[in-house]
Amino acid sequence: MERRYPVGIQTFSEIIKGGYVYIDKTDLMWRMQRLSKFIFLSRPRRFGKSLLTTTLCSFFEGRRELFEGLKVMELEKEWRRYPVLHIDVSSAKGQESKEDLRKMLMLQLDPFAKIYGANPKETTPGGVLDGLIRRAYEQTGEQVVVVIDEYDAPLLEVLHEEEQLPVFRRVMQEFYQCLKAREAMIRFCFITGITKFSQLSIFSTINNLTNISLQPEFSAICGITGEEIDTQMQPDVERLAQRYKCSPVEMRQMLRDKYDGYHFSEDSPDIYNPFSLMKTFNQRMLKNWWFESGTPSYLLRQLRRFRTDITKLDGLEVPVSAFDQPTENMQDALPLLFQSGYLTIKDYDLDGDYYTLGLPNQEVRVGFTEGLLPIVIGMKGADVQMGFALRFRNALRSGNTDLALRELQAYLAGLPYVEGFKKKLEEVAVVEGFYEWSFYLIFSMLNVYVQTQVKCANGRADMVVFMPDTIYVLELKLNGTAKEALEQIDEKGYALRYATDPRRVVKVGIAFSVEQRTLTDYLIVEDDRR
Repeated sequence: MERRYPVGIQTFSEIIKGGYVYIDKTDLMWRMQRLSKFIFLSRPRRFGKSLLTTTLCSFFEGRRELFEGLKVMELEKEWRRYPVLHIDVSSAKGQESKEDLRKMLMLQLDPFAKIYGANPKETTPGGVLDGLIRRAYEQTGEQVVVVIDEYDAPLLEVLHEEEQLPVFRRVMQEFYQCLKAREAMIRFCFITGITKFSQLSIFSTINNLTNISLQPEFSAICGITGEEIDTQMQPDVERLAQRYKCSPVEMRQMLRDKYDGYHFSEDSPDIYNPFSLMKTFNQRMLKNWWFESGTPSYLLRQLRRFRTDITKLDGLEVPVSAFDQPTENMQDALPLLFQSGYLTIKDYDLDGDYYTLGLPNQEVRVGFTEGLLPIVIGMKGADVQMGFALRFRNALRSGNTDLALRELQAYLAGLPYVEGFKKKLEEVAVVEGFYEWSFYLIFSMLNVYVQTQVKCANGRADMVVFMPDTIYVLELKLNGTAKEALEQIDEKGYALRYATDPRRVVKVGIAFSVEQRTLTDYLIVEDDRR
């Protein structure tokens, strides 16, 4: 029987009735709703938050027939029916004024007014929501369940606007403030979003809101784990392997490299992007599905605002306070990058109580850099990928570093003069930094793992590129010589840390010219001190 994949379908009842593939998370959902009356969960876009909210709605509506054969059937005994108010705030994003925002929120509440009645004296979104909770409670005799999806959608669109953000925030404050006032009438309240605005600024009256975003117990409540792929989705892996003419084991590794790598706590299992995984099985193609709609504009704006050094994003060692903090308190783009899914937890040091963050997988690395190329160095991802990319990648993979650098030299020299190029050079700490950014983006676009400013005992190597059989240690010199760059690699011992690695280690000194806007000279030497 042909498997059906719920691509673009986030309604639990439709998935179950339609016979679509469903990864059972109902045991985690059940435990979550017993933990606290008010729950908040932050997860990246297209990560299954909306499916979780509709699953909760079906559960609290007492639709037991939908859950036959699922884990929750062994846990839930009562199956009571509650009045449910499910509000999708994502429909209110993109509004230009507070009046428009209020109108869109009122439209979201209109269907419930048809069920529980309306009061003309309730003229604000918060007033209407308050009245709906009260009337639903009085008319049914049951406490009310409130499920709010994408609570922060209207705010993300104006995150960069100093005047508009406080205005929109006050509208959302008024909308949510009744949740605490009607606590006695509420059975459960679940709130999801991408970012974490502080309780003070948004949920100012909900002093018992439990944030489970980083709790290990609920790490896998959204997304698909490696174990779930190996059990519930093994037929899908085998089918895709046939399409790519490889073994299931090889396909499993390809899927892991492409879509795995998310961790939402220090003890999180490996989690795959569910949207990309389902789209891959549905289309039988390995692609960067998460970025079909592009990198969110709010994220690019914040990267520009904070002048984020994107070359430092892999291997960041930081305390939890550096990335798990309210969005409006950001001093850099790190919290937004983590909450949006562009960075994830790679490791945790218990003794030092710090986390190592990095890009999750190939899909994020390529999609992220493709979105950054135009705003950082003026190149489009398609320009990098076509022609030059294939030749450059093949030269590196074959170990022909000389050919690869000649291809890069010709490519950079042939680029049109980028508008604002001089201004970009002025913005980086040292002008070599601009070329580090350029190299980093090009290598990342080719899905080659690269690190910049790599620490060693006597300094920092400008760049280290990791290939399957070769490690390249690069030093860049602006208006200097390739010989000087190579001498620095030796004097500082940049290559020594890789002496025990079984791969070849190749040292590359590169000289750049600002006037010619390309590399002018290079020297390549294989390290023999091993």
